[in-house]
Amino acid sequence: MAKKMATRDAYGNALVKLGETNRNVVVLDADLSKSTRTSKFAEKFPERFFQMGVAEQDMMGTAAGLAVSGKIPFASSFAIFATGRAFEQIRNSIGYPELNVKIAATHGGISVGEDGASHQAIEDIGLMRMIPGMTVIVPADAVEAEKAVFAAVEHQGPVYMRFGRSAVPVIFDDSYDFKIGKAVVLKDGSDVTIVANGLMVEPALTAYELLKDKGISARLINVHTIKPLDVETIVSAAKETGAIVTAEEHTVVGGLGSAVCEALSENYPVPVRMIGIRDRFGQSGSPEELFREYEMTPEHIAEAALDIVKKKSKLRG
Repeated sequence: MAKKMATRDAYGNALVKLGETNRNVVVLDADLSKSTRTSKFAEKFPERFFQMGVAEQDMMGTAAGLAVSGKIPFASSFAIFATGRAFEQIRNSIGYPELNVKIAATHGGISVGEDGASHQAIEDIGLMRMIPGMTVIVPADAVEAEKAVFAAVEHQGPVYMRFGRSAVPVIFDDSYDFKIGKAVVLKDGSDVTIVANGLMVEPALTAYELLKDKGISARLINVHTIKPLDVETIVSAAKETGAIVTAEEHTVVGGLGSAVCEALSENYPVPVRMIGIRDRFGQSGSPEELFREYEMTPEHIAEAALDIVKKKSKLRG
């Protein structure tokens, strides 16, 4: 059985490693440090940790000030609070002046589980995508999460990173090459392309095997960076396979599926099916129950791929 680890745990570990090598790294939290795992940094570097209380807007403004002074601030909270409560401050105090603030939000998506709709951010990626100059990253596993944090430090400008609550299978090893803005082709195929990110990459890998058993050759692409989007890799896949399925733990409005459709509509339109949350809020339940309820399982991904392959054949016929 594959090792499991939550991406929020990898985030906490990465902060400690960064703290040991880069004294400009500072961390801010909004009264959730145990849950976001920034408490690990606080224990080791208390002089560089700022507990802001239940005041996300103030936290983002303070992070902006620290960035102006030459620090590299990581501002953390649950995704619903980081992007929802503090949107205006992120837009005007961080995005508009293009400050070097890293917003690291945990508990993204419906995999938050039993906490329910009020704590399940399903709009955060769309909100952050719309801010000019904001880089948006959604890691698939713990390895990619840690590498994303290291890459964010080297990147000049605002970055939004979304981490999860639940432990998920570790897909990659330490040799994995992560580059901001560069999608990764995990499986090659010729009949259909599955584009996934975050914790939907692992179900997409299972869907790949289900399709293989049915004689369908699927390509699988991990688009960890939604902005800037790797348009070249996506358009190339569209040209070579003729059909796309997107899979994301987010509303299909404004997230990965929207970004892919925008790129294809301008460059190479092909049939697309989007797996994600469709005009609904989240609800309380286990992650497994919710993924079935919202039709985001490997079986749903495979079914969408089979359907889009049939549509492609009809259009060509």
